[in-house]
Amino acid sequence: MKNKNKLSISAQILIGMSTGLAFGLLARAAGWTDFQFFQTYITDGLLHVVGQIFIRSLQMLVVPLVFISLVCGTSQLSEPSKLGRLGGKTLGLYLMTTAIAVTVAMFMAVLLEPGSTVVFSSSSFAPKAAPPISDTFIDLVPKNPISAMADGNMLQIIVFALLFGIAMALTGKKSAPVQQLFQGLNEVVMKLVTLLMHVAPYGVFALLAGLTIRTGTEAFGNLANYFLLVLGLLLVHGLLVYPVLLKLFTGLNPWPFLLKMRPVHLFAISTASSNATLPVTLEVVTKRIGVKSTTASFTLPLGATINMDGTAIMQGVATVFIAQIYGADLSTAQYLTVIVTATLASIGAAGVPGVGLITLAMVLQQVNLPTEGIGIILGIDRILDMVRTAVNVTGDAVVTVIVGRSEGELDEATYHDPNAGEDFEEVEFEKTTGPEV
Repeated sequence: MKNKNKLSISAQILIGMSTGLAFGLLARAAGWTDFQFFQTYITDGLLHVVGQIFIRSLQMLVVPLVFISLVCGTSQLSEPSKLGRLGGKTLGLYLMTTAIAVTVAMFMAVLLEPGSTVVFSSSSFAPKAAPPISDTFIDLVPKNPISAMADGNMLQIIVFALLFGIAMALTGKKSAPVQQLFQGLNEVVMKLVTLLMHVAPYGVFALLAGLTIRTGTEAFGNLANYFLLVLGLLLVHGLLVYPVLLKLFTGLNPWPFLLKMRPVHLFAISTASSNATLPVTLEVVTKRIGVKSTTASFTLPLGATINMDGTAIMQGVATVFIAQIYGADLSTAQYLTVIVTATLASIGAAGVPGVGLITLAMVLQQVNLPTEGIGIILGIDRILDMVRTAVNVTGDAVVTVIVGRSEGELDEATYHDPNAGEDFEEVEFEKTTGPEV
């Protein structure tokens, strides 16, 4: 019998986050961070080790989950044209929301001028060279799919998984044993996700405590206007723009969606990585929101790779902010260049912490702004990265629901049921006996 008084996973993670934050603030206020023992054995020792093990555990599941779920979903397509429809709808919606995000962000930054009255001395930042656009398309096809999986190259994994799944579908009955194998593997990986969610509160505590101890509040002084503007735009995009789009395209009440996305939001804030959050996103969208895996297994991995609305908001505000600091007047053509570049830069950007700063360097180079200006916002970017990751994964899920509804692959009874899918959080260890002879 299940314990009705047991806290949900969302509540446990929230407790882990709040206690981690409180512990970090207490450590700084009490001066514990001044002691070498605390720094060595607590901050850089216990908290760092537990936090990184948790992150690696999530990352461990990403590649097998994406590959297996995509193969399962694609191999079950009854008509090849459906893949083209799914791809067109998904890509179009992702690019549309990203363009909206960066356009609104730049408009508000120009209107409110967060950097017009402040002068900074920037920290050093050495951006990686942006690859030419031709290489982006060439690199979609892996030379060695095993190497792509080892390197975690998500776009190449997605392409190979789609081709493998299509080949399975076209093979017909002869591929039935392989399909059964992948279905079984998919169930096993999903159970691993469930197991990992039960240790998440401890990992989240370690991550938040370590981050608070290292960051503190000093970095917010000179960047308050920038921080509040980006944070406000992220919240508006996640809590207003997405629900409005969901209502317009599907007619569904957005409130059940937002309530059921709580575990995903908490994981995203804790890890600051769309890829690391992907296992939880896929589990919640299919089990709790009701989108069939044939759609979700395609749209969500693709979204974790190319849909970066939160990052686009940061890039739009940061570009205008840095231009104001350096006294540079951007032309209308340059603003349009930023919108296009920031939208396209999201394609192929890895869903890992801090990648937004690398793509921001490419955006700044396109409008002849100094990339050294990125050093100005380095101090608080980690905090904003956590929030924009939550926005990114919300966008992935919204687009998945919209596409699923348009394809007739959304179970509305599950969507409206507040208790739907809660059993996936339960882990039951059944007593088994050996095989019968």
